[in-house]
Amino acid sequence: MKKGYLVAAFLVVFSMSGCSYMQKIRKADDLEIENQNLKMRIAQLQDEKEKEVSGLEQAKRDLEESLKKEIGEYKAKLQMTERGLVITFVSEVFFDAGKDGIKEDGKETLEKVAVVLNRDIPDLSIAIEGHTDGDPIRHSSWKSNWELSSARALAVLHYLIDKGGVLPQRLSANGYGEFHPVAPNDTAENKQKNRRVEIVVIPSRLSKAAP
Repeated sequence: MKKGYLVAAFLVVFSMSGCSYMQKIRKADDLEIENQNLKMRIAQLQDEKEKEVSGLEQAKRDLEESLKKEIGEYKAKLQMTERGLVITFVSEVFFDAGKDGIKEDGKETLEKVAVVLNRDIPDLSIAIEGHTDGDPIRHSSWKSNWELSSARALAVLHYLIDKGGVLPQRLSANGYGEFHPVAPNDTAENKQKNRRVEIVVIPSRLSKAAP
């Protein structure tokens, strides 16, 4: 009787330990599968990041070639920043003083930009930013520099959509007035630097361009 009881107890313990062992094996297998999936996802993200960086670098090279005239005249510059690829134009490239209508020469410049945006980086978002100098509005109908900078950003946005063929869902527009200067508003040269339009190509890891 005791012998049978001991055998039964042994079988129960063995069965329980066997189940526990099998569970550990299954957990180890699950962890290994999860680890492999994670490695694959990391590799995929790394590949996507490298392609995106390559696209931005190609766009920068192509824009440097397309905008050689504007860059050579110090009316445009290109920078790779934490925000992404920033294309900066002095406002005079596109607008007459106090106006938001794009000049004919400015239209040609925007069309060159649109070609590169569509060809090299068709999936990335683009923020259009308008900036002014610190002089208050005196001789135009604008209420303040806020309205002027916003209207200019929107004018560029609409031209990129209507004439440049850039998808509207890629674009946003912001007007910052005089509140994000790149130089002191103390000389005519510095004020010209502050009167600018920036086209920011935003990496996909960022949801928007930080001012």
